[in-house]
Amino acid sequence: MHIEEIRYYCLSKPNVEETLPFGPDVLVYKVNNKIFLLSFMDHHPVQFNVKCAPDRAIDLREEFADAVLPGYHMNKKHWNTVVVNGRLTNKQLHEMIDDSYDLVNKSVKRKKSF
Repeated sequence: MHIEEIRYYCLSKPNVEETLPFGPDVLVYKVNNKIFLLSFMDHHPVQFNVKCAPDRAIDLREEFADAVLPGYHMNKKHWNTVVVNGRLTNKQLHEMIDDSYDLVNKSVKRKKSF
């Protein structure tokens, strides 16, 4: 999966915006103004950070130690860095993006209901 595929996949989701708050080399995808994915344009292979439930984050790091790492510059309990090095299928990459989007979107909706 290339950086453009990640970009188009993220932007295909409802209420997503693409921003560059950390400079021109880090694409940030937000749902309802909350980050769910950061992708690093200058990394080869491609890398991106996604939010993850804490227990699931640990499981993924153990199962895919060469492709899923603690979140670079993020809260390592809740974020993973995913290295797109061929170890994970596109389906698995999409699932990680979907999970991150869903986690962030649910938390925003919950806060708005109060």
